[in-house]
Amino acid sequence: MDYETLRQGADSWGLIYLVALFVIVVAFLFRPGGRRAAQEAARIPLKED
Repeated sequence: MDYETLRQGADSWGLIYLVALFVIVVAFLFRPGGRRAAQEAARIPLKED
């Protein structure tokens, strides 16, 4: 196994990994009930201690 073969495999699997991660994040954000959680998270910097 030479460097080029290893690099091509890493490129392919890395792309698959990043696409899957993107799909998971988008699905998490658009799930039912996600709007309320996102609004609460957006208000965190504005809360007074």
